[in-house]
Amino acid sequence: MSNLFSDIEKQDKAGRAPLADRMRPKTLQELLGQDHLTAPGAPFQKFLNGGFIPSIVFWGPPGVGKTTLAELVAHRLGSEFLKLSAVESGVKEVRQVISKGAQNQYYGTPTILFIDEIHRFNKSQQDALLGAVEKGILTLIGATTENPSFEVIPALLSRCLVYTLKSLQNSHIQQIITTAIEEDIILKNHTIHIQDWDFFYQIAAGDARRALNALEVAVASFPSQTDPITINREILEKAVQQHAVRYDKKGEMHYDVISAFIKSLRGSDPDAALFWMTKMLAAGEDPKFIARRMVIFASEDIGNAEPQALMLANAVFRAVEIIGLPEAAINLAHGATYLASCPKSNASYMGLNRAKQAFKDSIQTSVPLHLRNAPTKLMKQEGYGKDYLYPHDFEGHFTDQSYFPPELNAQAFYKPTEQGKEKRFKDILEALWKERYENLGK
Repeated sequence: MSNLFSDIEKQDKAGRAPLADRMRPKTLQELLGQDHLTAPGAPFQKFLNGGFIPSIVFWGPPGVGKTTLAELVAHRLGSEFLKLSAVESGVKEVRQVISKGAQNQYYGTPTILFIDEIHRFNKSQQDALLGAVEKGILTLIGATTENPSFEVIPALLSRCLVYTLKSLQNSHIQQIITTAIEEDIILKNHTIHIQDWDFFYQIAAGDARRALNALEVAVASFPSQTDPITINREILEKAVQQHAVRYDKKGEMHYDVISAFIKSLRGSDPDAALFWMTKMLAAGEDPKFIARRMVIFASEDIGNAEPQALMLANAVFRAVEIIGLPEAAINLAHGATYLASCPKSNASYMGLNRAKQAFKDSIQTSVPLHLRNAPTKLMKQEGYGKDYLYPHDFEGHFTDQSYFPPELNAQAFYKPTEQGKEKRFKDILEALWKERYENLGK
């Protein structure tokens, strides 16, 4: 019995491409969900109107248009578009594309190099790109689902702009599926009804590629002569099983789940945290990503209420690096339950924000003379270090000299809470800097 897969084999070259590739947007206007980058007046419209694009890193979940946007830019600018996969390419391939870019530069043709999953490039591979990007031999566009601040070396990241792409909304998924049904070279020959949109949205999870892959497999499960085709929940469930094996093993890695995980930790609910952690691991999430977020959480949401939290979170991260899955899930569970059960304080994090704001409001500040270093005789003659009071010379190893710039009034950025071990810090600081802290509770 023939089915749509056999029909696809009879189509021309365009028809044999996967549905997700056939439906790839051809213009910026067709790229849904990224208006903050592609709408009139947004960065990429300005770049294209100006005929120039800087090196860029696209950061966002799978299936939201990172590769498509790079291809559209290259086409509009008349650049040669070269692609490398960080999974399959090494330094040798990088040098080959740099050589091609240099040849293009000689003849006046710009070159855009697109690297998918750039976070998988090691340091030596990223280092190999630096010179070519710096000299304009290549314009680099990298795509990553991971935070580039952690996964791209600083020297390369400093030469790139970072733009975040957003997960697609349900309305975008419905529009993409409807357009495919109405306009695709194969699907438009059939009458196709989607019976359960809510389940389709659940499958897609903001990922256009996943949605189109599920649609393609679902339709292909019907005999070719079937018409109309009704796709219900049962058909989609079968399609998802096939899709998971055939197309995408890491598709559920998206930001909503890590947000739920962090909020569960913050809310002191170890059970919910374990559930969301398990979901991420089952979806193929990088365990180091989870561990890294736990390290951040230990300082942002626990801080001095339990100073050991940061040490344990770092130990978990190291264990995950050494052990690897599946056993590393035990280490992650250890860390998650500990962090969720700790007393919470964001006082250090809020103190940092207050200090940043004070610096922003009074950026022209100077170091007072008594706090300056005086390594030379001339500096000493100029008063550097004069009148500095060495705290260890005083009772209690403390004296209430000012450590603030002369242009800025002393103020309490760090406001300890009554939580856990931080209460001890609160008592100490209120006793030492009584005037500064006496109005905090009022």
